[in-house]
Amino acid sequence: MSYSTVFLDRDGVINVDSPDYIKSWEAFRFIPGSLDAIARLTRAGIAVIVITNQSAVNRGMISPEELETMHRRMRRAVADSGGRITDIFFCPHRPDENCDCRKPKPGLILAARDRHGLDLASAVMVGDSAKDILTGRAAGCGATVLVKTGNGEAAMQSLAKKGTLPDHVANDLAAAAHWILDQRHA
Repeated sequence: MSYSTVFLDRDGVINVDSPDYIKSWEAFRFIPGSLDAIARLTRAGIAVIVITNQSAVNRGMISPEELETMHRRMRRAVADSGGRITDIFFCPHRPDENCDCRKPKPGLILAARDRHGLDLASAVMVGDSAKDILTGRAAGCGATVLVKTGNGEAAMQSLAKKGTLPDHVANDLAAAAHWILDQRHA
């Protein structure tokens, strides 16, 4: 299968996650290999779209402007490494707000599909949590990949209990990108 789009969760996949939320660029640290992984996907002609819950916005911990600045800097670092983030979709809502965009609901992926005219059957959702895998499945993505960085180990246990396993488990985004690119020859 040849994939045309890769949806990436942000915290725990691209950058190191924190239980206290990533509230500033100073707290944002790329996971080793993630910049190169995005560059490899970009060079292969695959669109990379970030799909992320960012409830710190509606919790009043970070302003929408601060989040935008962080995303602008992340995009610049990715570009400086030879990659490209096509778009970023984020949910600012707290879990209790019961919106349609907070993962595991598929709203962010469906919005990306509508904005960019994507075929979700040729898309992969890569994340480190059960919510990410469930989101990819609910949206109709062709594949889901769980990375062990971030919350990956706990996510595997949760998914196994639900009987919803990812299509692939990778150590990190670099290994996930390798698997995605290998699928072209499978």
